Amino acid sequence: MAQRDDPLRIGIIGFGLGGAAFHAPVIAATEGLAVTAIVTGNPQRAVAARARFPDAAIVPDADRLWAMADRLDAVVVTTPNRTHVPLAIAALEAGLHVVVDKPLAPSVADARRLLDTARRLGRVLSVYHNRRWDGDFLTLRRLIAEGELGDVYRFESRLERWRPVPKPGWRQDPAPEQAGGLLYDLGSHLIDQALVLFGPVRHVYAELDGRRTGTLVDDDTFLALTHESGVRSHLWTTTIAAARAPRFRVLGSRATWTKHGDDVQETRLRAGGDPATPGFGADEEERQGILADGDGARPTLSEPGDYRGFYEGFRRAIREGAPPPVDPEDAVAGLEVIERARNQTAS
Repeated sequence: MAQRDDPLRIGIIGFGLGGAAFHAPVIAATEGLAVTAIVTGNPQRAVAARARFPDAAIVPDADRLWAMADRLDAVVVTTPNRTHVPLAIAALEAGLHVVVDKPLAPSVADARRLLDTARRLGRVLSVYHNRRWDGDFLTLRRLIAEGELGDVYRFESRLERWRPVPKPGWRQDPAPEQAGGLLYDLGSHLIDQALVLFGPVRHVYAELDGRRTGTLVDDDTFLALTHESGVRSHLWTTTIAAARAPRFRVLGSRATWTKHGDDVQETRLRAGGDPATPGFGADEEERQGILADGDGARPTLSEPGDYRGFYEGFRRAIREGAPPPVDPEDAVAGLEVIERARNQTAS
């Protein structure tokens, strides 16, 4: 049996881009965690997993993982969206704590069923909204807390891509259980950040368009949220942006903050970088945000991003009884916004 001071033993279900780039290296770089098992049925991915994690058990399916549940503490589910809930419930019933990649579930009802299971079994459940640990988002939270912007009036946030040809796969499947399209994918991050900053939403307006030839899901998406606090969030995500608008533009009573360029951690993780490397999440000097008021403009020092913050919080939740790094109720609130947006555009 693992002792309290032993590293938490983590199994990862799925070793595509999510598992290989955004979970496994972050877990391996986080003190007090160890990649103990990886599930992949893809022979090439299995070879890559063995090469990178020679001490981990590489198994072809989740049933093999449940059979070794006594050698694990927690499981990460980073698989197609339709499988999130059944795999997470199976992990909880095997006695394991669980991280689910976003979106938590295809529907609010499915998410509630998962939360009820975690509560009944007394296991920690969290959702990988890792972009709460983006450097630009951390910088914005600091500026708001320090009063640099004054009262925030409007929050503009974008995650834009240039992918003019749809890539085949389940994300292009319009079936509701697949939770495909950009609203569920990158939109989940945008909504989560807006809710963290400005709280619950009283009104949702949505434009969900499929622009590219042959696409059956939304690939050019806009949301306008009116928060109960009075702040308006304007959120864009698209695959047809050959030129990028600002990542953030935030209008306040004292100043406007503008930030270009995505968080650097994604690019570095995709390239095989190690999050434990000093400066891994630090932005380049020329990419600092700009704070402007009536008297001029000045660069703002960027906070370093660090996705390890999520897994450090997950470890504390299990070992110390701290709150999970992302409360699954927050993910449900995000799914409620998604459902309101989809229902509005379907009517």
